[in-house]
Amino acid sequence: MEIRSAVQRVPSSSLLWLMTAGGFFSFFVFGFIDNLKGPTLPALLREMEFSYAQGGGILFGAYLGFVIATLLTGPLADLAGNRAVLILAGVLIGVGILGFSVVSSYALLFGMMVVIGLGIGAIEVGGNALIVSIHRNAQGRYLNLLATFHGIGSLIVPLYAAWLLQAGISWRQVYQFALPLALLLALCFMLTPVPRPQKAERDGFDLATLRRNGFSPSMLWFYATIALYVSTELGIGAWLVEYLIQSKAFDLSIASLYLSGFFLAIMIGRITGSLIVERIGYLRSTLLAVIGGLVCLLIALLGPPSLAIFLPLSGFFFSIVFPTITAAVSALHPKNTGTVLGLLFAAGGIGGALGPWAIGVTSDMVGIDWGFGLTALFCAGIIFTLLVLLRRRIT
Repeated sequence: MEIRSAVQRVPSSSLLWLMTAGGFFSFFVFGFIDNLKGPTLPALLREMEFSYAQGGGILFGAYLGFVIATLLTGPLADLAGNRAVLILAGVLIGVGILGFSVVSSYALLFGMMVVIGLGIGAIEVGGNALIVSIHRNAQGRYLNLLATFHGIGSLIVPLYAAWLLQAGISWRQVYQFALPLALLLALCFMLTPVPRPQKAERDGFDLATLRRNGFSPSMLWFYATIALYVSTELGIGAWLVEYLIQSKAFDLSIASLYLSGFFLAIMIGRITGSLIVERIGYLRSTLLAVIGGLVCLLIALLGPPSLAIFLPLSGFFFSIVFPTITAAVSALHPKNTGTVLGLLFAAGGIGGALGPWAIGVTSDMVGIDWGFGLTALFCAGIIFTLLVLLRRRIT
């Protein structure tokens, strides 16, 4: 009731759509900045003469910042409003990009990547909570559309970075040229004529309610679901190319094309999912999607190289999982939404750190076939947790 009455106090529907556009833009920035580190990392390692382990440590800084931000900005969103969180996100990303592009020591590069991760985590919480608060009756649809803009940014950034790097531009300048996106994000929400943080957001933080609801048995199953899903998606994203080269004898160009196809399928799937999740139900549509994704994985893993095309096709099914689980949790917790989403995204961040790591360790021990096969095991885990949630009559 509080959130609904808060939305009613917004002066006009045009302002609602302006804020929606701002939320979509924030996720475009999220996808663009988050995936900038991949194509620039080789040039950074060569210039700085860092090892792969040091490069991995720098990337870990982004995950560390992300998890910290999801835990801290959730309460901030409930207390000060989602708009404040998104302004902070733009500032943090701007400071992080500027610092990362000028410092030279390993410790400072790590620290600046943590700052960038803090900004990205703030977008994850603020952007999702913003869309939830202004589209209360169609959360699944709009959260899937929101995630689509992350996919657009993710698709564009490799082309942007490759074009500049091939033209002889330094990786430092590649980061610097992205700085206007962060500044525009902050300005977008600074200049939008929105009232002071709405009452639902200011008064939404209730520690007693959070303890009762944020750590309920159902929420623990939701945390497990999102952690397993992010392990799956990032595990595929990190290891697909290596798996195709080593196990299916693909060359690098074709394997890379399959990876791009995976992200393209995710983007198309989210657009499609935005049209159906409200009709089928959040958890039922997620369960069907994960089953479809698991079938695709098993066909590709167990079949000949000609069936490896099912690996990128799995992205079409996996696409709706993260935003639709977010919608289900938001609908379940209209109060403390920002904080609960922060806990949910922190669980996802932990899964994103541990899943690809587990695949790498297993691949070292018993081979890439078994290591990459963990993605199917993660999927089976998601199906189990969703069945438990459905059994608890959560839709």
